Amino acid sequence: MNKRKIVYVVSDSVGETADLMVKAVLTQFNEDDIEIQNISYVEDVQDINNILSIARYSNSIIAYTIVIASLKQYLDQKAKQEGIVAIDLMNPLLSAFSKKFNKEPNFQPRLMRKLDDNYFRRVEAVEFAVKYDDGQDIGGIKRADIVLIGVSRTSKTPLSMYLAHKRFKVANIPLVPEIAPPDELFSIPRNKCVGLIITPDKLNEIRKERLRNLGLTSQANYANFERILEELEYAEKIMKRIGCPVINVSNKAVEETADLILAMLKKERSWIG
Repeated sequence: MNKRKIVYVVSDSVGETADLMVKAVLTQFNEDDIEIQNISYVEDVQDINNILSIARYSNSIIAYTIVIASLKQYLDQKAKQEGIVAIDLMNPLLSAFSKKFNKEPNFQPRLMRKLDDNYFRRVEAVEFAVKYDDGQDIGGIKRADIVLIGVSRTSKTPLSMYLAHKRFKVANIPLVPEIAPPDELFSIPRNKCVGLIITPDKLNEIRKERLRNLGLTSQANYANFERILEELEYAEKIMKRIGCPVINVSNKAVEETADLILAMLKKERSWIG
């Protein structure tokens, strides 16, 4: 009786990479009777012994992506002793990278999964920033990692998006004298909220430029100096009432302001921890 033809796809992570590679190779053969069996999250010598004990009774190949050096060496050695073909799918490329770029691999399993998780957290944070931009929905205040407050044209939106790409959920709320701030602003931890202020002259310059870009007269109330002073005074009163940290963005790039915010968060969290 012919032994079953099996390719054991073995990995110290999920094994998606190895599975795709084996399937790609299998398409090059007109064989319908070759079976693929996936064995994921191999973590110790006992796991490898279990794989070898079943592989020896079939017409099999072990195709693996194991980056933990001790496990890889053990599998190679035992497979050779058992007469089982074991193919390392990653080592040739790891070696080439290491030699060509003079870098040593991390030899840590599941890093791809971490990258995927980071990607999805970033997407979630960007979607959050869009949904809770400019006070559109105050429901995000309590769910946000960071809440930015300030008058119009203090870089709240670009800051929100920049921080979102660093996987922080950010809501931003405009402060306008005619509109009372949401009650939620006064119930969240004060270090979660950041006030953005700017000098009157700088804000006047920015708003005039904004009006010109929109094809409107620079004499509009939006850029009126008295109006600007009124807005800034109102915003500072709100920030003092909340007791939140305040950053002057007058001559700062978005990246610089973001770095200051993240430094504040880091300091606060280490103090809490």
